[in-house]
Amino acid sequence: MLHLLPKIFAAIGALLGAMSCYYTVYAIVGLFATRRFAPARRQHRYAIVIAARNEEAVIGRLLESIRLQDYPSELLTVFVVADNCTDGTAQAARSGGAVCYERCDPDHRTKGYALEYLFSCIARDYGTDAFEGYFVFDADNLLNRDYVSRMNEAFDAGERIVTSCRASKNFGDNWISASYALHWLRTVRMEHRARSVFGLATRIQGTGFLFASELVKNGWHYTSLTEDRAFTADAVAAGYPISYCDAAVFYDEQPVSLRIALRQRIRWAKGHLQAFAETGWPLWKHVFTSHDAPTAFMSYDMFLLVCPRALWSIFTYAARLLCAIALWLFTKESFGVVGAALLAWAAGFGKRWLRNAVIALYVFLTERRHMPALPWYRKLWFAVTFPLFDVIGRISTVIALFSHVDWKPIPHDCAAGIDEMQTAKTAVS
Repeated sequence: MLHLLPKIFAAIGALLGAMSCYYTVYAIVGLFATRRFAPARRQHRYAIVIAARNEEAVIGRLLESIRLQDYPSELLTVFVVADNCTDGTAQAARSGGAVCYERCDPDHRTKGYALEYLFSCIARDYGTDAFEGYFVFDADNLLNRDYVSRMNEAFDAGERIVTSCRASKNFGDNWISASYALHWLRTVRMEHRARSVFGLATRIQGTGFLFASELVKNGWHYTSLTEDRAFTADAVAAGYPISYCDAAVFYDEQPVSLRIALRQRIRWAKGHLQAFAETGWPLWKHVFTSHDAPTAFMSYDMFLLVCPRALWSIFTYAARLLCAIALWLFTKESFGVVGAALLAWAAGFGKRWLRNAVIALYVFLTERRHMPALPWYRKLWFAVTFPLFDVIGRISTVIALFSHVDWKPIPHDCAAGIDEMQTAKTAVS
């Protein structure tokens, strides 16, 4: 019976792979096309919401980039929740023109709880319907000057949830920050663009998105470690497409410390597992209960996104190795059985590494306009090390599966402004 275990895991992994074989279509379409939006007929009124914890060093730059928007300032109201702060975040937010609420609740520290509090304050003091839509940003973000105008085009076209293009403030700091930046742009090319063309739902990734006020008419109640994943799955289960606006570009700061990156990835992994436990069944059920084929497919597509497929490959390789060792120890099989298992693992690992390195080179070629000028040898180094991003993700998933994870803030100290981001892209090597 023991020797059947790796075959069972492998069969499940193969099934999940077959279920997502259409991702190849996404990659091909994303190479050539994305949805374009016509000029807006009307300028809508928006609120911009920002959850900040000890972000005094960077929040002023975000607020400055909002003030510099080519969109009518009277149609934008900025709200900040200074969440469990011990620095001057609240003062910096008010100095930058934002309406700032302060929250102190050390027992509930996720970004989702901060947003829940902020939306309750907006509903109490302004009314949720005072704004047609809500932008969500992190305090370290910077917006291109036409960001709101481009997102308004998508909103005016009837899209109720829209995400945007995520570039990096500190792409070239080291291989860690570069890996994060390549990951976001990989998602743009291999997921967002194609899903927008087909009118499907892509995924929200933490920040840089807009949604209609109707989605929070009863408040914001996504308080898990990855509130974005829960919000996405819930919206899709309710039948909402999630579009992508390629012309709207914002920047955020990536970790440069392996310790911080691992901490963040473990939190993401735990949140993704929680999101699957909470939303996996509703999404799968919606595949069969929805009344039209596009909505059913959106739920199916999102189910595969929230499904922790990496666990199956991890368990498959672990089961193969453990079974080989057990056979050698208890049945006196040749040690060659263990060697064969190790060779199979190494071959699979090498194949994935090469595949991800090639994807990184593809992203470098197709997303040059969203990157700073870098020498060719640094690009090659970042491509070769990019597969470590997914290795860290798999390790984080295993750790998250067997451990309790608390939310901790990610430090930000890159105080560059939007003009410096534009200058960094003026020469492309």
